[in-house]
Amino acid sequence: MQLSDFDYELPDELIARFPPERRRDSRLLVANAATRQLTDSGFAKLGELLREGDLLVFNDTRVIPARLHGRKETGGRIEILIERVSGERSALALLRSSKVAKVGMKLEFPGGATATVTGRAGDFFLIDFSLPIEPYLERHGETPLPPYLGRDADAADGDRYQTVYAKRPGAVAAPTAGLHFDTDLLEETRRQGVQHAFVTLHVGAGTFQNLREEMVSDNRLHAERVTVGDATSEAICNTRASGGRVIAVGTTTVRALEAASRDGTVKPFSGETDLFILPGYRFRSVDALLTNFHLPRSSLLMLVAAFAGRQFVLEAYRHAVAGRYRFFSYGDAMFIVPKKSVAHEI
Repeated sequence: MQLSDFDYELPDELIARFPPERRRDSRLLVANAATRQLTDSGFAKLGELLREGDLLVFNDTRVIPARLHGRKETGGRIEILIERVSGERSALALLRSSKVAKVGMKLEFPGGATATVTGRAGDFFLIDFSLPIEPYLERHGETPLPPYLGRDADAADGDRYQTVYAKRPGAVAAPTAGLHFDTDLLEETRRQGVQHAFVTLHVGAGTFQNLREEMVSDNRLHAERVTVGDATSEAICNTRASGGRVIAVGTTTVRALEAASRDGTVKPFSGETDLFILPGYRFRSVDALLTNFHLPRSSLLMLVAAFAGRQFVLEAYRHAVAGRYRFFSYGDAMFIVPKKSVAHEI
């Protein structure tokens, strides 16, 4: 497979650069791979697609204000995107400046903070700060909006680029399928008899980076931290036993559950995953998927293609473009039913 196998044409005006007025106001494309049927709907009507006994699994990671602007001691501007906080005063980060950053470089930030580049790990740099990082980010950091939005974050993004159930800080990108849920919609699903469970996958800065190798199998993903707890693995087991469906809210939830799947069963797991899901992958944990529309040639689009079939997914994307759906993080969503669910195999 090549990157070009996962390409599609997208007019620039279909990129959703701002969120809708209300979270639930997004459109929803229902894509049934078993029947190859595409149905236009709205996210507020999600309940019509759910059944009593289903289980919605959410990623409860919380986006940290991970973007910083500063200067090199020589005066040149520099931008930092924290990948992860590795210690009280140390972090792994992407650096962007007019010249390539070097080990030993001194950096200056607002509020009197300074930092030193102490090493390099692939595309990332190791940085030691002069003061504790997390409280400093809360005061001076910016919401790390994706670069394709083409704008700086504003005050509203601090709330809207965060799910209403975000709990565990550590992500530098939102699990965007969850942005469509408001608290009322969550409660509506519970009243239907739909259960909720949570995983944590801290989405890293690597999600913003393009795949570089034309041969898909030559690419590698950056590792991300994952936690799947006892309560979630038990909820999935109970859902399977009662004949319900496990519905993942977002591709990050899928990666977390698949990373935790051993011997065909989701078990408690805490660690890192660099799992790269491509067409041909056999899913072990998920029966349906709620997801946004993803960038061309991206690993997220490849995961969706693995779940529902590449040709059908690209057909759905062409339908969405023709129907003027809104794309990417603040855009509309899909509800995808694969040809054969895990629940049906048991």
